[in-house]
Amino acid sequence: MRIAEVLAVPGRAGFFVDDAAAIAAGATHDGFLYVGDPVTEGFQAIRQPGEALSVLLVLEDGQVAHGDCAAVQYSGVGGRDAPFAAAAAAEVVLQHVAPVLVGADADDFRGLNARLESVTVEGRRLHTAIRYGVSQALLDAAARSRRVTMAEVVRDDFATGVDLVELPMFVQSGDQRYDNVDKMILKRAGALPHGLVNHVGTKLGAHGEILAEYVGWVRDRILALRTDPTYAPILHFDVYGTVGSAFDHDTERMADYLVELEQVAAPFALRIEQPLDAGSRSAQVEAMAALRAALRERGSAVALAADEWCNTLDDIRAFVDAEAADVIHVKTPDLGSVADTIEGLLLVRRAGLTAYAGGTCNETERSAQVCAHVAMACGALQVLAKPGMGVDEGMSIVGNEMARTMALVRARSSAAAARGPRR
Repeated sequence: MRIAEVLAVPGRAGFFVDDAAAIAAGATHDGFLYVGDPVTEGFQAIRQPGEALSVLLVLEDGQVAHGDCAAVQYSGVGGRDAPFAAAAAAEVVLQHVAPVLVGADADDFRGLNARLESVTVEGRRLHTAIRYGVSQALLDAAARSRRVTMAEVVRDDFATGVDLVELPMFVQSGDQRYDNVDKMILKRAGALPHGLVNHVGTKLGAHGEILAEYVGWVRDRILALRTDPTYAPILHFDVYGTVGSAFDHDTERMADYLVELEQVAAPFALRIEQPLDAGSRSAQVEAMAALRAALRERGSAVALAADEWCNTLDDIRAFVDAEAADVIHVKTPDLGSVADTIEGLLLVRRAGLTAYAGGTCNETERSAQVCAHVAMACGALQVLAKPGMGVDEGMSIVGNEMARTMALVRARSSAAAARGPRR
């Protein structure tokens, strides 16, 4: 099956992009917006609408494969590419990517992905969002060519050796960190609530007291609302480096605080994402490894999740090799090609760590669907419900895609069994 045509259609992402540096410096809310000027290159405002680009691959039989280019909410920091501009990206796709793909065999996902990765513009690799969206479309094209699901393409092409099953979903609260928790509990999220703890003064507390109070509230809310005593979600909080800021990056003080949080969270397991930001990959790896060791010395089971400065396959290897995290957030748009996401998830799983197939609220329904297939095929232990911050939408999109995929795979397997072995 050949690729006959490539279309690029600018659209909307599922949330907004925010200037993380400006927010950390104290930018205040004005309704949904922030007051002040941006400080990170590429931003016109501290908060601006997220953009997406749909890449459509028209196959020679008329089928259309589809992927969406999108970038993370906090673009331009932690070693990431600048905020994504869809109109400019559309020109790049049509001028530089389409000539590489038109006429190619859609069945060859890995080969076409390698072609995509080799494309440069003025000596630079394509923006991560472009590689992300185009590679999604290539995976979809291979699945359509073979008439199987995208999960089956990944499982077979990368020999992942896993059974395709539905995965626990991690759900983000956004700033609605109380009402949205009730939704998560009622819909039995596997991990919650994220919490968006991105400012010391208003969300963590100078001594961590605001977050401690919130952790206790989440614990009590689960105990009060759950109807099944076996429902025990992981309490996963993304703190955007604020613990390090509040405790002067003192490893011992940070560890003591996290042990206190663990006691507050009991009987539920506690996971802390991005406890600190050391300013570079090497410093981040060193600091995270030291904090993890300090927690283990205290007999703590608090799980540390790597996020910022863990954006590429090389970054993931560095964190894994240094034992600098218990959980690796494989942040799909930051990896660029979904082939790198696949390799990253497999690398983490084979190292015995928790492979978290994540991403961002600022994606689209299409990228979320594709990521659900990738996560299932790679045996991830957790997948992000995305896009958006509303809980319901992300859980519906990702959860339903996993359920549909399982139904198709089971039906095909049953039909094959009924036919019996080939002679």
